[in-house]
Amino acid sequence: MSKPTPADLAARVRDGDLRFHELEDHVDADTATAARRLLVAEATDADLDALGEYAFDAEAVHGSNIENTLGGVQVPVGVAGPVTIDGGARSGERYLPLATTEGALVASINRGCSAIEDAGGATARVTKSGMTRAPVFRVAGVAEAEALVDWVRDNEDALAEAAESTTSHGELLDVTPYVVGNNVFCRFRYDTKDAMGMNMATIATREACDVIEAETDASLVALSGNLCSDKKPAAINAVEGRGRSVVADATIPREVVEDRLHTSPEAIAEINTRKNLVGSAKAGALGFNAHVANAVAAMFLATGQDEAQVVEGANAITTAETTDDGDLYVSVSLASLEVGTVGGGTKLATQRASLEILGVAGGGDPAGANADALAESIAVCALAGELNLLAALGSRHLSSAHAELGR
Repeated sequence: MSKPTPADLAARVRDGDLRFHELEDHVDADTATAARRLLVAEATDADLDALGEYAFDAEAVHGSNIENTLGGVQVPVGVAGPVTIDGGARSGERYLPLATTEGALVASINRGCSAIEDAGGATARVTKSGMTRAPVFRVAGVAEAEALVDWVRDNEDALAEAAESTTSHGELLDVTPYVVGNNVFCRFRYDTKDAMGMNMATIATREACDVIEAETDASLVALSGNLCSDKKPAAINAVEGRGRSVVADATIPREVVEDRLHTSPEAIAEINTRKNLVGSAKAGALGFNAHVANAVAAMFLATGQDEAQVVEGANAITTAETTDDGDLYVSVSLASLEVGTVGGGTKLATQRASLEILGVAGGGDPAGANADALAESIAVCALAGELNLLAALGSRHLSSAHAELGR
């Protein structure tokens, strides 16, 4: 029997002989994707030919990365740098891949990298690491809540044994209980090595919850109780961290600030205080920064991270001050950067290429080193972006740069 064409499959779906979402059960993923494009194009009168130009293996992404595949969307990738990073996981000169459609962004970060490089580079360190999942349990009242909290604190070893039985890589670091009336939230925190680890943490926590229900009077209501907190702005992530907490800083000599950035250390420090600190506080913001989300989002897209976690990843504080020698000290602290170099979108060829540019593709040695190095690179990228934007405001060049490059 000859292989069915996309048109054949589309006709069978129209006739009700096949279901739209089950095409891959009958043919290879590329053929199913083409058939689905035909059907959607007919239904919407849209030209979908461009979506059919993709470089990934449709069979590999079906189910693990996407469902009901139509094709692929291309986002331009640029590069900033090189910039020298003194990192806790990796040190050396690095180029930073950025996927974006925002004109002026790569130029902005590249200019910041240039100033940092003239100053001798930046330093970056991961200060805390741990992916969290926080199920919520129902108890009869506060006395039963106290009993559950005591049991959890006394039995972390048993919970760790259950959780770690589901993974060969994950390690339970701690469990922190929180009580609200007859609700008990248990915030599990894991070392997930080079994986971002959300799925790993979820599966492991489900196993631990079975132990809690078997040994206590608590009833699991939801495996995620939003105290994790995933893909939502949350103060707990700003304070306690989630994924990787990472800090990058640099000291920029006065002459570099004046000659390359056309402003002064004093002007940048004042703008940072009045804009990023006071302005953000007045706005009720969780992050106190200029545009960290730009760097995080562009590097997330380039390297195959979960783009929705930009919400937490951009939870950052930028500081700037003049040193005793009259130079500029600038830093950015990202509280909850959730990144990995294995799994998820990192398996796609174009995203893996960006990870290879950074020298962090795949698992690291020791385990976790590559994801740490990726976090350090993103932090330095954000630092470069913050430095340049503050300088552009100080020199009053922001609008002219966007007029020239962003239209």
